[in-house]
Amino acid sequence: MNSVIEAVTQRIIERSRHSRQAYLNLMRNTMEQHPPKKRLSCGNLAHAYAACGQSDKQTIRLMQSANISITTAFNDMLSAHQPLETYPQIIKETARAMGSTAQVAGGVPAMCDGVTQGQPGMELSLFSREVVAMATAVGLSHNMFDGNMFLGVCDKIVPGMLIGALQFGHIPGVFVPAGPMPSGIPNKEKAKVRQQYAAGIVGEDKLLETESASYHSAGTCTFYGTANTNQMMVEMLGVQLPGSSFVYPGTELRDALTRAAVEKLVKITDSAGNYRPLYEVITEKSIVNSIIGLLATGGSTNHTLHIVAVARAAGIEVTWADMDELSRAVPLLARVYPNGEADVNQFQQAGGMAYLVRELRSGGLLNEDVVTIMGEGLEAYEKEPMLNDKGQAEWVNDVPVSRDDTVVRPVTSPFDKEGGLRLLKGNLGQGVIKISAVAPENRVVEAPCIVFEAQEELIAAFKRGELEKDFVAVVRFQGPSANGMPELHKMTPPLGVLQDKGFKVALVTDGRMSGASGKVPAGIHLSPEASKGGLLNKLRTGDVIRFDAEAGVIQALVSDEELAAREPAVQPVVEQNLGRSLFGGLRDLAGVSLQGGTVFDFEREFGEK
Repeated sequence: MNSVIEAVTQRIIERSRHSRQAYLNLMRNTMEQHPPKKRLSCGNLAHAYAACGQSDKQTIRLMQSANISITTAFNDMLSAHQPLETYPQIIKETARAMGSTAQVAGGVPAMCDGVTQGQPGMELSLFSREVVAMATAVGLSHNMFDGNMFLGVCDKIVPGMLIGALQFGHIPGVFVPAGPMPSGIPNKEKAKVRQQYAAGIVGEDKLLETESASYHSAGTCTFYGTANTNQMMVEMLGVQLPGSSFVYPGTELRDALTRAAVEKLVKITDSAGNYRPLYEVITEKSIVNSIIGLLATGGSTNHTLHIVAVARAAGIEVTWADMDELSRAVPLLARVYPNGEADVNQFQQAGGMAYLVRELRSGGLLNEDVVTIMGEGLEAYEKEPMLNDKGQAEWVNDVPVSRDDTVVRPVTSPFDKEGGLRLLKGNLGQGVIKISAVAPENRVVEAPCIVFEAQEELIAAFKRGELEKDFVAVVRFQGPSANGMPELHKMTPPLGVLQDKGFKVALVTDGRMSGASGKVPAGIHLSPEASKGGLLNKLRTGDVIRFDAEAGVIQALVSDEELAAREPAVQPVVEQNLGRSLFGGLRDLAGVSLQGGTVFDFEREFGEK
């Protein structure tokens, strides 16, 4: 095994020893004191299965088989979640065929960052993860379920479900995806038209035509943003079936995989005699494996928040420094937009997750001593699913070679010897950058900064022609406690235009960029944020910033004395419309980005007593 990965894993285990043990004790005590269904009164049970058919009532009443929960993010506005409409019926029928039952425990909200991008609703986005976690817990709080099934896909939904699921870690859990939409207009062409629109070359009609050709049917968006990175993550964690992430919706294989997920879940419940609780699957080692998957594929920067938050929910403390060190040891094996020109369908066709896991294992880059929903180890995750002659999913295909080495490559010939992430440190705090999509010649910028209090200010300055020069854009008061940490992807096209003109530009912010962030160097998630005393709140336009992604430096070239003497800027007051006022309490509770930006105080729950 790679010595760096082994050392980082061991460091996380040691750092988390007390909090992890506290979490495990809580889960084991919960199973002992509150086993599913068995401590419920007659009145409790009668309420719980009142709406079931007579056969299901009798099955649940006997207490001899598994009752499966379904937590779903279905809605028919969002393309990624629309296919989930038919899943509950498939799940129930499959459970009945096994002598078990299934019930929809609850629904969770599923907001789309694509719909809210650049809109006021985006300020609810990060904390929708917390709402999903709590909604998941509400549905499961009835304590009726021997196994938990989670139907979710997109940005905050899967991390939120994971956080909620881990509060019921004494119960086995399986995640089931919906799959990507078929490929539309190439992502590179879409990005080109966006820049043309930002530059005034094309109008809204052309832009809408292009966007509609990209996002055109049911299924997940095909670029490798946060939603598709989620699917990689849950496979690497071992809580989703191998090779199931990127199978088209509405296909026979997709339905067969959903049935197979139910069968797998029923078989690992306590009632089946092969008890495999979620807390045995999500461990320090599997969390590290998920980080390695993120790095090897150049996945979404949002997961520097989500993986940290999910890990903390399991009593595991992961830091950005861990991620940075792992990134130096993990090679980049995939090029998927915005990290390349291919989309996730081409990634799947080139070998997908099966090939990725095979190569990572062959290079000694994964923790093998893990348990997944498939059993011990990771060998099952090297195989692709296919339909057998009975219409069932079988894992028989391995992928010995890449089918397209412009998309995925072997560990012996990677796209880059290192992964796609860097920790940035300096007097402005700590942040992260996804460098895998940034050309080497654009990774170092030293220039005067221009300070903005909102992305709209930068866009307006661009339209006025004021940004035709080398500069570092500072966009502050965009962190979790300031305004919920919205994505700031609307700035990408104008900054891309300026970079294409030959100007040296970079972005520094305490906010987020989209999981589809690309070629412009962006130091994001800066912590501490401006509203919590971060030195971003003392920067002034004209201050020179050194931004060196290669060396991991983000430094204002201003003396400590000068910075200390300055009065901090005051956060602008923004009208709280479109539901944002309801999230004021969450903004007040928000933790720092370094700890996942979560409102949950897991340190209090699982810290050393």
